[in-house]
Amino acid sequence: MRLHSNPASPFGRKVMVSAHELGLAERITVDDHLLSPVEPSAAVIADNPLGKLPTLVLDNGHALYDSRVICEYLDHLAGGNRLFPQAGEARWRTLTLQALGDGMMDAALLARYETFLRPEELRWQAWVEHQKLKVQRGLDWLERNVDQLAEEPDIGSITIGCALGYLDFRFGADKWRDGRARLAAWFARFAARPSMQATTPRQM
Repeated sequence: MRLHSNPASPFGRKVMVSAHELGLAERITVDDHLLSPVEPSAAVIADNPLGKLPTLVLDNGHALYDSRVICEYLDHLAGGNRLFPQAGEARWRTLTLQALGDGMMDAALLARYETFLRPEELRWQAWVEHQKLKVQRGLDWLERNVDQLAEEPDIGSITIGCALGYLDFRFGADKWRDGRARLAAWFARFAARPSMQATTPRQM
């Protein structure tokens, strides 16, 4: 299998953390791409008309996207019911945590694009603050409900872990741990997992 990704992408990291946890990482070759929202890659577009990362190309040439679909496919490939509970309250809790983490990463990426990629004279600070408030509200909810985060990885805890890791990578000055001791303690434990250590984000 071949994964179009980027070593700085939190969504790409989510896929690879899942792959490590499922014992599938060695079956995936990662093709790193340096993308921006206005400079799509022809190689990625050939497999994903949206031109977005991550995209997983299977051995039969079929492409899967986005990270939610890819991660569920990997769970299926590993026998199922490992990262994605199949039924009941556990499934809905886990999928909702995944949605929260995905939303936080989306908002953080939009803030990053606005402050890093958009020409300075065109930047919209109110937009940046709006995106950061989404992240802050997510962090506050997680601090109050940290007991919902599994110690053993599921797709919910993996997504939240990657979201927090992205905040450290791109928004360290915002000090998300301040006032959130319980969440910070959970993340310290989760970030020490080999799957997280093997996928630390980096610049290309």
